[in-house]
Amino acid sequence: MSEIYHALSRGVDKRKIFMDDKDRFRFIHDLFEFNDEAPADHTSYYYVKSAVIARQQIERKPRKLLVDVFAFSLMPNHYHLLLTSRTENGISRFMKKLNMGYSRYFNERYARSGTLFEGRYKSVLVDNQAYFIHLPYYIHFNPLDLIMPEWRERKLKDYKKAIEFLDSYRWSSHLDYMGQKNFPSVTQRDFLLEIFGGEKGYEKQMKNWLGALEAKEISDFILE
Repeated sequence: MSEIYHALSRGVDKRKIFMDDKDRFRFIHDLFEFNDEAPADHTSYYYVKSAVIARQQIERKPRKLLVDVFAFSLMPNHYHLLLTSRTENGISRFMKKLNMGYSRYFNERYARSGTLFEGRYKSVLVDNQAYFIHLPYYIHFNPLDLIMPEWRERKLKDYKKAIEFLDSYRWSSHLDYMGQKNFPSVTQRDFLLEIFGGEKGYEKQMKNWLGALEAKEISDFILE
């Protein structure tokens, strides 16, 4: 297993990078499609005049993954990834394809030009056991900022509401770890599920983590 990184990209000037569900679906498509050693123009989809159009290919070689994406979460103006490289410079190559490809789509759709993301993506090496144990949950809990940001201060007021919200939020890998097929092809989950003790183990630890809100144990490593 190669080194594991927590990566984040934010919109320039903290602007929104996902305006609606179409944008979110497109980005998740890109997470899958650009995770390939083949050049981006070999992908089976391309963007023309605000539409994602299938390209008919008689033969397409199997993908050779650049990275394993263990977990992800989309927020209005940024996204989080937990990933490891499968090939030399796999993470940097993947992130470049991902951000450039999505930026082209976004600028075309909204008739804008210029930079969409705030500089180069940020990343932190996951070399601390406490950080590693809690990080997948932290990534999946980020959407709670949208309804109860006090969770970061260990002041969660409605545990049941938090669980219900996370279980209804499509734009992360949380549901796939819960055993619900949401975007199962995007992530490689076997490694973490083995650590969690399967989907039931993930759910149990997720609820324990949310109940305890031990965010202080990873505060030094959080990318924001």
